[in-house]
Amino acid sequence: MQASTQHFPAHQTARARERENDARQRLIVALDVSTAVAAQKIVAAVGDAASLYKVGMQLYTAEGPQVVRDLIASGRRVFLDLKYHDIPNTVRAAVREAAELGVTMLNVHAAGGERMLKAAVEAGATSSAKPVVLAVTVLTSMAEDDLSGTGVPGPVAGQVSRLAALALKCGCGGVVASAQEAAQLRLELGRDFVIVTPGVRPAGADKGDQRRIVTPAQAIAAGADYFVVGRPITEAADPGAAAREIVQSCGASSVVPQRLKA
Repeated sequence: MQASTQHFPAHQTARARERENDARQRLIVALDVSTAVAAQKIVAAVGDAASLYKVGMQLYTAEGPQVVRDLIASGRRVFLDLKYHDIPNTVRAAVREAAELGVTMLNVHAAGGERMLKAAVEAGATSSAKPVVLAVTVLTSMAEDDLSGTGVPGPVAGQVSRLAALALKCGCGGVVASAQEAAQLRLELGRDFVIVTPGVRPAGADKGDQRRIVTPAQAIAAGADYFVVGRPITEAADPGAAAREIVQSCGASSVVPQRLKA
């Protein structure tokens, strides 16, 4: 790798390093495993290829809040992906407790409605950590037929736009949406919010149970600030190498991400 850079001018190698650093800041590694030991092995293997990790329902249910505390104590940032969806008072209390863990961001379902969203935003804003509260629009495992089965007619993109507009009206710091809708959200709602995109797969990777997927580079080009990658990294023989390949695949991006706190 070092030998190949000698063929390029210094300013070009500097730009390449800057692009890779940018992609490292955007990558969220999903720790969808069942034990803290397994999570720690992945984090150690990924090394400096990423600093932001998603703790979801599987790991949190198995290990509880201590796994979040340990990640934060090690200098990593945490996206707590528990998708709260309940009555406003319950969600307010849950967000308050999550914020006290020191997470960087967490999420709630936009479909919970205005009062629930406002309760979540208020709880986050009044905490010492002040995490970014993201609203989940439509799960990336759902396509139009899935959505219509829940009683919501029309294309997925329309429902994503409606829920994203509601979330931002209620003060949420951003949304979770497929990169397939990210470009339209940027046009409709501007740049003053974070877009986190799950359902991201490197070219040629198995899409698993995701239906609306894109590559990391496509996610960034569409306007996503952060993209989540799980199994292509966590199930790889060498998670660190897989993460580095994803970072390198992102290439140049003209979109400046909405930065979260360090």
